[in-house]
Amino acid sequence: MNLADLCRSLPANPRVVVSGNHAVPFHTLKLVDAALDDYRLWVLNAPAGVPDREGVTYETPFVGVGMRGSARLSYVPCRLSLVPSLFGTTMPPDLVVLNTTRPRDGKVSLGVEVNVLPAAIEAARRGGGKVVAQVNDHVPWTFGDAELDADQVDLFLEADEPLPTAPATVVDDVAARIGALVAHRVADGATLQAGIGAVPDATLYGLADRRGLKIWTEMFSDSVLALERAGALDPRTPVQASFLFGSDELLAWVDNNPRVRMIRTETSNDPALIARNPAMVSVNTALQVDLFGQANASRVRRRIHSGFGGQTDFIVGALHSPGGQALIALRSWHPRADVSTIVPLVDEPVTSFQMTAVVTEQGVAEVFGLDQRRQAANIIEHAAHPSVRQELRDQAAELGLGPER
Repeated sequence: MNLADLCRSLPANPRVVVSGNHAVPFHTLKLVDAALDDYRLWVLNAPAGVPDREGVTYETPFVGVGMRGSARLSYVPCRLSLVPSLFGTTMPPDLVVLNTTRPRDGKVSLGVEVNVLPAAIEAARRGGGKVVAQVNDHVPWTFGDAELDADQVDLFLEADEPLPTAPATVVDDVAARIGALVAHRVADGATLQAGIGAVPDATLYGLADRRGLKIWTEMFSDSVLALERAGALDPRTPVQASFLFGSDELLAWVDNNPRVRMIRTETSNDPALIARNPAMVSVNTALQVDLFGQANASRVRRRIHSGFGGQTDFIVGALHSPGGQALIALRSWHPRADVSTIVPLVDEPVTSFQMTAVVTEQGVAEVFGLDQRRQAANIIEHAAHPSVRQELRDQAAELGLGPER
């Protein structure tokens, strides 16, 4: 079976789940796009360059630059730890497209991007969907949940595409000051979670003189490699993460390296598992923090900018870890917007929790696993008092939550 025949076997308007972040198999995705008139493109943190045309509906719980601001975006609010459950409920995949190594000993490796892909593959296999792998010699071989039995793949296509790499992070004086203040709170033997950017990098680079540190994180970059080379990491504990992004040097270090264990999202972002790590220190950022201690980390001018991601998972897990800390590290002044990031009350939805449903005497409004428009419609029609429903519909439209045009 070739790719064109495989695509013809899919149902109408299929859901196509693709390796995201910094592992998009662009060559194969372009072929899929050419073979399908209409489809739903599901990508976590989609970069620039994903197909953008009428007939392609974007679906994601975490919006990347490739989908941000699109009128065809269907954003699904969801903690990253719970995203895998969507594939078995409201968002079953019809096709999963991967970026992998060559097969060896009956397996391939997902390389730099494990994340929610194992769950997507399993759901596709259960539901009669298909799995396609772009065999790419630039993908490093990583272990753990990155390893996939080759017989789980229906079709292999060869296409060597270099993976994107991260430019060197510029740590200015403000980022260095924040990083130093965070690093001062981290003791020997702590377990670390931090993202990518100047402040997380400044924090981790500032820990080079610590010993026995452990890494349990959603993602990591070159600052973790710097800690390894400084002797700061516990040699008995592997670096555990769900995806990674960094320099060519980092990609070479992780290739065939048993020190690095890639784990699926259900493991990396499970708050109960995070809490088992000793002195878990979670370092995340936000767009705004208010005087009630609430944070907005996902919306700008009432429009979705990113999403929950793993922040809520790690905050909860770190707070329940013995000696754990959940830190929001951000600049006090936003240089581009020229405004304070500390505000009396956040004027965007708080990046915190989400519920399964809203229940009032009017009925039950299902929320979990639905995109933001359907969430709003359900809350208005099934939970709100009839006397305010039209007002709420009008306000929903002003917030970009009205029916799709």
